[in-house]
Amino acid sequence: MKVAILSESPADEAAIRILADAVLGIKTSPVSHVGLRERGWPSVRSVFPTVLKQLHYHSDAEGLIFVVDSNGAIVHQPDHELSGKFHSGCRLCELRRIRDEVVSQLRLVAGKSKLKTAIGLAVPAIEAWLLCGADAHVNEAAWITGQTNNSFPYTKLDLKKKLYGTERPSLGMETRRMMESSELLAANLSPLEKAFPSGFGALENDLKHWK
Repeated sequence: MKVAILSESPADEAAIRILADAVLGIKTSPVSHVGLRERGWPSVRSVFPTVLKQLHYHSDAEGLIFVVDSNGAIVHQPDHELSGKFHSGCRLCELRRIRDEVVSQLRLVAGKSKLKTAIGLAVPAIEAWLLCGADAHVNEAAWITGQTNNSFPYTKLDLKKKLYGTERPSLGMETRRMMESSELLAANLSPLEKAFPSGFGALENDLKHWK
């Protein structure tokens, strides 16, 4: 299966593919796309519609996986969906809104199936997912409590130091460590599902609908 991945760094994308393959139960093949000139939420959000259109009209991609960090934004909650409306300030809701708008405008391409999509939200960053099992204090519930009390249990820099041993890893170190952690998690996704039910759960649920 040919699948493009869009995230905030090449290291993130390598780790996400390993986790996605574990959910799908297959080994996916990468697909190139327009990519990013700059990283971070504003850039990935703005390029999302372009990537969707490019993959639909000008590639043989069967699916697109998109994962972003929540950083300090609102963590996605089930009640965001119960209302049938997108919650302002929730990055997952915003990306779903953009996806639905773009997909509704896409024309059918002869001989090609509709592009599958899967969106996830790493709370507060993908390093938190990759520390699952290594640090029981790192999870969505702890982060949500910290947001509510305005007293966060850790920072993104704390997560980087725990995962890489430094707050400023090289891209090579970052990629290697992320892939190693993803391989361990891929063998048993249950702890990740329990610790990050909203952000990882959203990605997993979308991917399961691909089967």
